[in-house]
Amino acid sequence: MFKDKFKAIIIGGSAGSFQVVVRLLAELDEKMDIPIILCLHRLKHVRNGFVEALSIKSKRPIIEPLDKEKIRKGVVYLAPANYHLYVELGNQFAISTDEMMNNSRPAIDLTFETASYVYKEKALGIMLSGANRDGAWGMKRLKDRGGYTLVQDPDECTINTMTTAAINITKIDQVLKTDGIIRFLNKELC
Repeated sequence: MFKDKFKAIIIGGSAGSFQVVVRLLAELDEKMDIPIILCLHRLKHVRNGFVEALSIKSKRPIIEPLDKEKIRKGVVYLAPANYHLYVELGNQFAISTDEMMNNSRPAIDLTFETASYVYKEKALGIMLSGANRDGAWGMKRLKDRGGYTLVQDPDECTINTMTTAAINITKIDQVLKTDGIIRFLNKELC
């Protein structure tokens, strides 16, 4: 049903999302080559170790993109610590140190919003566990522009503020536990 539909998977998360992301990266089918864009809240002064920790289980390369870097298939992109990550026309990234949004930099809302503008109905947004409302507005924009939305089941989240906020402001396509998200990605996108 969704094979060849999406041009990018955009995942947002904060507190409690790291282990879910590790599982997703470890268990995704290697045939799926859609770029994955991760916008995760993390400590702003810790520059090393996060990519390495994710890379231990991932079957795909994980990089923190540079400004104007082209988005390529089969790569996982992680928003750099203390930088907003924007998706731009021309299938490339922009990074900035503009003011914090929702007490966050990177702000998930900005990554979802810009990805929805570029990819429209070809965007798949996934919201994971987190302790603030960052990402809810971006998920709404993604849905309003025809994108497909998945939210981790709030009952499974370590902290369900983010997922509940997204569910409360837009009609989410599917609410799934981690196993269900992995099944969806492997069954529907490969």
